[in-house]
Amino acid sequence: MRWKSLIGFILVMCFQQLAAQEKGKVLVTKDPQIDSLIARRLELNRAGLTGNNVTLSGFRVQIFSGLDRQIAYSELAKFKARYPAISTYISYTQPNYRLRVGDFRTRLEAEKLMNELKKYYTSMFIFSEMIILK
Repeated sequence: MRWKSLIGFILVMCFQQLAAQEKGKVLVTKDPQIDSLIARRLELNRAGLTGNNVTLSGFRVQIFSGLDRQIAYSELAKFKARYPAISTYISYTQPNYRLRVGDFRTRLEAEKLMNELKKYYTSMFIFSEMIILK
């Protein structure tokens, strides 16, 4: 008798579940923060289109690292004379000055510049860091 009542209960639950479903109706529940994230993303995209700077992860080529500040700035001047359109960045991390150039989204773009610069610089490295897109 217990088995019959158990089977009957299971059948009633299955039929109730089937009857509760409606065809063609979908209920979407989302967190309200999703709309704010979408708005923020659109704002960042517009900022990039209007000329404001946007930072993101990318690559730069380091063409100089040394102890002397004057040499670092003379290398910067030489590079700017050859490639005025490419951005340059000097940083100081004790005890070295580092000259890094370019704002590349992909490593391949940085490697292309590195191949161009082989005739001028002997020791170059590609670094992953936050870059500025204009």
